[in-house]
Amino acid sequence: MAERARVSSAHISPSAHYTGYVWYRHQLADPAFATDLGRWIHGVLRPVTWGARVGFGIDLENLLLQRHLLIDARLTQAIEQAGVCQVVEIACGLSPRGRRFTARYPSLRYIEADLPVMAARKRLLLQSQGWLSQNHQVKAVDILAGDGRDTLANLFAGLDHSLPILVITEGLVNYFELPVIEAFWARLATQLQAFPQATYLTDLYPNLQEHPRYRQLRWGVELVGRLTRGSYPLHYRNAEEIVAGFTRCGFSATAVLDPDQHAQALGLPTPRLPGLVRVIEARCQGLTAAQ
Repeated sequence: MAERARVSSAHISPSAHYTGYVWYRHQLADPAFATDLGRWIHGVLRPVTWGARVGFGIDLENLLLQRHLLIDARLTQAIEQAGVCQVVEIACGLSPRGRRFTARYPSLRYIEADLPVMAARKRLLLQSQGWLSQNHQVKAVDILAGDGRDTLANLFAGLDHSLPILVITEGLVNYFELPVIEAFWARLATQLQAFPQATYLTDLYPNLQEHPRYRQLRWGVELVGRLTRGSYPLHYRNAEEIVAGFTRCGFSATAVLDPDQHAQALGLPTPRLPGLVRVIEARCQGLTAAQ
């Protein structure tokens, strides 16, 4: 409870509205996912994002598309080639991924999860469009909760622990200081070890001090922090530190994916400068498999 007194995850929602509008703009989401708040935030940020793109070669929307589409691609591969039939998207916000993937794979079980207020809003949105079903549900979770009804343990309790699972968090990690998010990863790894095959996909912005636009990146990070009512710390300095961090948290294998290397396959232009975002694909070895 002391941890929860120091750290709050409630400031994430404004960025969920912004990204929800970006997905809609790029034809990745139905109009129902575009909110007035998201449209307003996008308009406010337009001069800033234009200046960053023209002046520094940093395209915020392309960064968002890079991470979103690469996560989609890895999820598609996991479903079609690795037999994943259960997906949990934590901090789902206004992500359209659950809608798109359940429409594409009707037998896929997809659980969207977020803080109680955001989860209630997402549930209402999906219900109003007739998109919820027995296989597609929305549940409340607080990744910082150590007890109570909104814990990770309760979120995973209703899933089939004899089948493979894949967990996604997008746009979540860099809202928290590293010790806090590593504690979440450790709790998540503990839950995933109960499944025979478990994969975790997330995006992460490393502390790339060698990046040619590092100063501008730090300025942008501070601006995002102010707009979303929280800090936006950058974690790790390179792929080796990322792998070591996930190993400490209980993951048995970790791949660090650079979206720049997948730009053509994702249908995106190659950035003018080295990319800022990484997609992490971490796996857990199930306890039964380890025995």
